[in-house]
Amino acid sequence: MFGSNKSSSSPALSSLDHAGHPVEQAAQAVQATQQLAQEALNGLSDGVQELRDQAEPMLHRAADRASHLAHQTVDAVRDQSLRLREQALRAGTNSTNYIRAEPLKSVLMAAAAGAALMALVNMLNRTRS
Repeated sequence: MFGSNKSSSSPALSSLDHAGHPVEQAAQAVQATQQLAQEALNGLSDGVQELRDQAEPMLHRAADRASHLAHQTVDAVRDQSLRLREQALRAGTNSTNYIRAEPLKSVLMAAAAGAALMALVNMLNRTRS
């Protein structure tokens, strides 16, 4: 298993070539395995840190974009709300002006609208019965 391997790149494994006694060979094999495991863990740790270093700025940019989008949405909703309010005020003002200018027509239109609404309600009630 741990025979003579001259092409080995690890100094811990190459030291097995010089061991003569089986106990020493076993101890050196354990030490070589520990060293290889430590090197692997160090490499893994470095890789994880590198990924974390790369991911952190991306997460910050994504959070900044999300925040910017949320602010834009709030601003757009506020602007639209103001426009709707202005339109409602204009419609109310126009209605008031029309009623002042044409009071008889306004009363007749209101009565016609009320009659149409009552006819619709009665028709819906008959359909349900």
